[in-house]
Amino acid sequence: MPDTPAARDDADVAKVRRAPKYSVFAALGAAVGLVAALVLSTVFDGTSEASVLTQVEYSPSQTFGFIMLWCVPAGVLLGMLVALLLDWTIGRRTRDVRVAHESVDEG
Repeated sequence: MPDTPAARDDADVAKVRRAPKYSVFAALGAAVGLVAALVLSTVFDGTSEASVLTQVEYSPSQTFGFIMLWCVPAGVLLGMLVALLLDWTIGRRTRDVRVAHESVDEG
């Protein structure tokens, strides 16, 4: 009986495909939404009068916050849609690769 354990090699074929990282696209979409909210809140000054509906005057930072509440989720949604479209187009292309599975029996 040999002192080395018996080794067995199995070779299989596996399909490999590339997929985008959804969290990266969501973070980029949130950043784009944040920039869009910043641009929208600085470009459009609005008025210094009180709101017609609430009779409250909003500061520029409050306006930025309100716009950000809509732009950031919209940016995340757009980023996820881009990732999904990339997954559909890139995911169709698969490659077959040969993989080796080794198992060692100790005795």
